[in-house]
Amino acid sequence: MRIVVADCSVDYAGRLSAHLPRAKRVLMLKGDGSILVHSDGGSYKPLNWMSPPCSLEPLELDDDVRDAGIVEQWQVTHKKTADKLVVSLFEIIHDSSYDLGVDPGLIKDGVEAHLQELLADQIDLLGDGHSLVRREYMTAIGPVDILARDSEGVSVAVEIKRRGEIDGVEQLTRYLELMNRDPLLAPVSGVFAAQEIKPQARTLAEDRGIRCLVLDYDAMRGMEDKNTLF
Repeated sequence: MRIVVADCSVDYAGRLSAHLPRAKRVLMLKGDGSILVHSDGGSYKPLNWMSPPCSLEPLELDDDVRDAGIVEQWQVTHKKTADKLVVSLFEIIHDSSYDLGVDPGLIKDGVEAHLQELLADQIDLLGDGHSLVRREYMTAIGPVDILARDSEGVSVAVEIKRRGEIDGVEQLTRYLELMNRDPLLAPVSGVFAAQEIKPQARTLAEDRGIRCLVLDYDAMRGMEDKNTLF
């Protein structure tokens, strides 16, 4: 991974256009070709990014660009959509590269991991006609627990928690915001699934158009209730 701290501006052109004016920012260039642009605020969400598969190339600077004080320009191009992100660097404050090795991946809580496995096997719990696309669908900001399609072929992103709270809804919201920018997936609806969903989390999810699903862990494992008289 390459980490660059620079005085820069960023322009995105493609399905939408966006401009970040000149400021000091952190640029993360990952081994998979992706780039993320961060500021010193706003938690961990990047200001802009380009997801893989993509490629980065330096641009030749003409006189007008040099006269504007730009010392380097990078163009990051998405290989499928041809969207482009251009980073104009006025000053490079820090530039370093690190070999992070092979990442073992996220180790989830045992119950959450089993819930994910069970729901993938029992995908019809999402509704009639749903089909599994894959578990752990990777995005630029982390893996979505389950990606499925409904009976009409619409993409469905599922976030699974043992206990559903507001931070889980926020996490799914970030995934949906990113995934709905991908024309190969959009539109993407969301399902927040948990053994227990707090009222505040349910209210926030429903306000954002996210469906809530309460999971019965014992029933999904095929365990009978032994505490009944009959």
